[in-house]
Amino acid sequence: MKADVSLDFQFTSSIEKVWNALTDSDMLAKWIWENDFKPVVGHKFQFRTEPSEWWNGIVDSEVLVVDEPHTLSYTWLSAGESTTITWTLKEGSDGTVHLHLDQTGFSEETKARQGAIEGATYAWKNFGGQLGTVLAEL
Repeated sequence: MKADVSLDFQFTSSIEKVWNALTDSDMLAKWIWENDFKPVVGHKFQFRTEPSEWWNGIVDSEVLVVDEPHTLSYTWLSAGESTTITWTLKEGSDGTVHLHLDQTGFSEETKARQGAIEGATYAWKNFGGQLGTVLAEL
């Protein structure tokens, strides 16, 4: 299945630090939102942020894959849309960590709505920038 959102990020931090930023609840809260994440397959958790008039501010999720420090995947259920987030980490020969994000599973109805995928892409780019800032502070 082709990803609906597919983004690449590069960081000069170690792969262990990037993995920790993806899997530690306190670290996640610094670049995504408050959460009760645990890197355990089957663990159900939520990301929580300020609600708006269009959205309750809650993303329900379940951990699907934990392959430290290479792959992390979880569901992302929000506003009636259920997708899957998959993070893939690779360490480059120059010490750079290449972090790839795929978000798959948007419904055909959502794909037809102008801007839904673009909005998700925009949000993930912002989160990636925030992740870079958090990693730089470590």
